[in-house]
Amino acid sequence: MSANFTINDRLPLPNSSDRIPRLGFGVYRSPTSQTVQSASKALQTGYRHIDTAQFYANEKEVGEAIRASGIPRSEIFVTTKILSPAGSPEATYSKLVESVEKIGGKDGYVDLFLIHSSSSGSSGRKELWQALEKLLEEGKTKSIGVSNFGVQHIEELKPFAKVWPPHVNQIELHPWCQQRVIDAYCKKNGIVVEAYSPIVRNYKASDPTLVELANKYGKSTQQVLIRYALQKGWVPLPKTDNPDRIVSNADVFDFDISEEDFAVLNALDQGRAGAIVEAVANE
Repeated sequence: MSANFTINDRLPLPNSSDRIPRLGFGVYRSPTSQTVQSASKALQTGYRHIDTAQFYANEKEVGEAIRASGIPRSEIFVTTKILSPAGSPEATYSKLVESVEKIGGKDGYVDLFLIHSSSSGSSGRKELWQALEKLLEEGKTKSIGVSNFGVQHIEELKPFAKVWPPHVNQIELHPWCQQRVIDAYCKKNGIVVEAYSPIVRNYKASDPTLVELANKYGKSTQQVLIRYALQKGWVPLPKTDNPDRIVSNADVFDFDISEEDFAVLNALDQGRAGAIVEAVANE
């Protein structure tokens, strides 16, 4: 349980020279005007990893914040996602390119492009993956992955995938929903596990166990949850539009949750019942 993480840490992605920052900043459904402000504040604070999606309808604003930041593009890691195929491999590919251009302009790129959901059926997932592989080949993204995929969905890519394993699987993760089967599977295969909703959208802010630990460490409940995700080996993507919270959510590198307290948080797992968005299906 060592505290030697820093906000500048990056983790290796499987079969790739690219590395992903250990802490990300989410802009889930932030209104467009707000997105520029929040993403700018995050970059100013030291985050170097922003996570958006077509579904959030704020990719363009993330791109604006990056350009306005004055930080070299090569130092910032941007993720976006596609929710469903567009009806043909060509149309799906065009939809990907559209996102890349919204974020990075005509000759731009993204660092990671994910399939946002497993819900488009096996033929839809195949079409999405093959379009992502083409995007990767053309250098418009540096890595590709999945979100809300269970073991069966990732295994199903194997027979036709040129790129396997996916570089990343982004799933809901926090003490109440630890998704242990898919987490172990990803780690075994070298797939980086990203945690969305790591602070459970604040629904657990008054949970007695969590409050007690926050008091013990002199930290907020959000900071304890983000630190927990880091110590689990996950890449947490906390989301907030509150400027003070943006700063405090990144202030998680100066303390360590002890093994004993880590076990207390591990014991909160409720399996599927603990999910507030989605627990994946593994078979």
